[in-house]
Amino acid sequence: MAQLFDASPANNLPSVPNYNVCPTTQIHVVTGGDARHLRAMRWGFLPVWYKAPNDGPLLINARAETIAEKPSFKKAVRETRCIIPVSGFYESTRLKDDKKQTCYIFRRDAKPLAFAGVWKEWHAGEDPIQTFSVVTSGANSPISEIHHRMPVILEEPDWPLWLGEAGHGAATLMKPAADDVLQFHRVDPAVNSNR
Repeated sequence: MAQLFDASPANNLPSVPNYNVCPTTQIHVVTGGDARHLRAMRWGFLPVWYKAPNDGPLLINARAETIAEKPSFKKAVRETRCIIPVSGFYESTRLKDDKKQTCYIFRRDAKPLAFAGVWKEWHAGEDPIQTFSVVTSGANSPISEIHHRMPVILEEPDWPLWLGEAGHGAATLMKPAADDVLQFHRVDPAVNSNR
């Protein structure tokens, strides 16, 4: 991942692989700035006004349509955007008999996915915690069969713009992936459970 994203790896990166990442898990995240860094961050954005990590709802996703207006995210979307590299993700849908059907979604070309994210270092506790949220958009046509939302997926030429290295205009990237980028197959619902 460090080589793919041309990023300096931190010394505290979590063990991989992790095939069932849940909110509050530490995972690899790419940040920009003077140089790119691959670092560990906690999934679940903590706004500055939270006095404790469980002080309010866990902000795991940020809606692209409202991210610039929400007090939790409006500064982060301007100043601290990140990329979350993953091999794929899970989404579930309810069937008519109220059973859950879970699908694993991944790139057709088998390359890693690069989710758009926003991050913040939270300082209210004893030790600072670096946290992030995944930016989501409405689903593209194939994914809408499973779920009405999806992560914003960044293509490699767009990474510098999202990380703020190529000037302004990152808002133009917050849209669904093209219909031919992803594919999916059914999996056991156990893989999409935090239990």
